[in-house]
Amino acid sequence: MSFSNYGELCTEVYDLTKKIGQSFSGDIEFYQEKLKNCKGPILEAMVGSGRVIIPLLEAGLNVDGVDYSAEMLASCHQHCEERGLTPNLFQSDLKELSLPNKYEAIIIPAGSFLLIENRDESIEVLKRLYEHLEIGGRLILDIFLPDKNFNVATDCEISTFTFPNDDIITMESKLVEADLFNQYKVSYLKYEKWRKGKIIQSELQRFALRWYGVEEFKLVLQSIGFSEVVVTADFDDKKQPTNSNQQFVYEAYKK
Repeated sequence: MSFSNYGELCTEVYDLTKKIGQSFSGDIEFYQEKLKNCKGPILEAMVGSGRVIIPLLEAGLNVDGVDYSAEMLASCHQHCEERGLTPNLFQSDLKELSLPNKYEAIIIPAGSFLLIENRDESIEVLKRLYEHLEIGGRLILDIFLPDKNFNVATDCEISTFTFPNDDIITMESKLVEADLFNQYKVSYLKYEKWRKGKIIQSELQRFALRWYGVEEFKLVLQSIGFSEVVVTADFDDKKQPTNSNQQFVYEAYKK
């Protein structure tokens, strides 16, 4: 799968910067409100380390999770065990998704769908998700448009993350490819873990991001077979998309 895989150091940084229950622009509250009346099972695709699924489980919802990254799933398992939660967590390439359940709702928060770099594969993923919905079930996901930087960089941007045990992870990020016409960007990320002034671990990541126009993605969903596709902005059902700085939320039903 043409996917920005999350390794061990990337997962550590993710856990530090995207804590369990940490809401971004009200996204967790939005998904919880949308799902509160679900009687059947729910699936969070691209579940990551549990930022969203855990508060949903703690609210009493029946939620499974699936992710491509073994490291992310291991972190999610750990966070769930610490809280006495035992959801079904599956490791799978989404374009080959074949789970035992059908779902009343499937969600993909945090713009994670855009991490599927190849357009044909993203279409295949949507088809697999459609097949895993019950008749009348809903797909709810949010996406965003990229920043306006399309200049391939010669220099790296460096971020530093300090952990409670005083370990430090540095992350070097370099934009290496930006294709406005084909709607994707690729950055190379280098993680280095430092302890007492020495590098003890390093990791490389190819981080790709694809994007879609607001109306384009609505048409994509309709081409899969989804109906009643509604697009709103910034996790507010009353707010319409008006500019490129917003988060765009799609709610679509299986006929």
